[in-house]
Amino acid sequence: MAKSNRKQALGRGLSALLNDSENAIESINDKNADQVVGNMIELDLEKITTNPFQPRTHFNEEALEELSQSVKELGVIQPITVRKKGTQFELIAGERRLRASEMAGLKTIPAFVRLADDQESLEMALVENIQRQDLDPIEIGLSYQRLIDEINLTQDQLSARVGKKRSTITNYMRLLKLDPIIQTGIRDSFISMGHGRALINIDSAEEQIKLYKIIVKKRLSVRETEALVRKSKTPKEHPSKIYQPAYIEQAANDLEALFDTPVSATTNNQGQGQLKISFESQEKLQHILNKIKGEY
Repeated sequence: MAKSNRKQALGRGLSALLNDSENAIESINDKNADQVVGNMIELDLEKITTNPFQPRTHFNEEALEELSQSVKELGVIQPITVRKKGTQFELIAGERRLRASEMAGLKTIPAFVRLADDQESLEMALVENIQRQDLDPIEIGLSYQRLIDEINLTQDQLSARVGKKRSTITNYMRLLKLDPIIQTGIRDSFISMGHGRALINIDSAEEQIKLYKIIVKKRLSVRETEALVRKSKTPKEHPSKIYQPAYIEQAANDLEALFDTPVSATTNNQGQGQLKISFESQEKLQHILNKIKGEY
């Protein structure tokens, strides 16, 4: 009986801390932080606010319904992650689980409480989402771009943080250069990331959309799309047939990853060739020069 009373007292104590508006827990040094931060708690859904830094912008309703049904039958297996802000808790990661729990009619959800400032919350949300399997390629590219722009990570640091090769990160981010209509096509699964990577090689947005419509209408494979792109470029950019061994294309891809900018390479059958490195600003040019000099 004594043990049961002690459990109830502890429960009431934690409840009081969770509802304490005067002592917001935003630092590990704050009063009672050790009793809240790092704990797994059963949190009222009405106390959770969504994450303003949420990188996911598209939620598949059918998939949410399936997850909601699973939650009804099995409960929430993987806790969401939150941070305490006053009397409320702001979601860091797990919005699909939160939405599915609401759809399932649950009143509470298991949650892991962490300390995080705005920047850390953004980074955790972005990295957590990147590691999931159901983000579309455009959302992944946007997440990588935000980590670079808003967290000020270099591509090397980003590669280490998310456990992906730099070339993989570059491939996703290059998709963001596609016309928005084509990006939407990738998000809605009309075409794949492979189709998008082929279309990036077309400079004109108008030509990109023209080819995109052909791809969708004829349901072309990625290989057929690559052939279509080569055919569309040949009369305009390569009047004469140019010898292009595999190592030239690989070299261009490696340089693209290194400089984070489009690079093209051509050669003749004597092994003589040219490199074309694109840049959109003086800052980008300086970045390329610094890479060549090995300054960072």
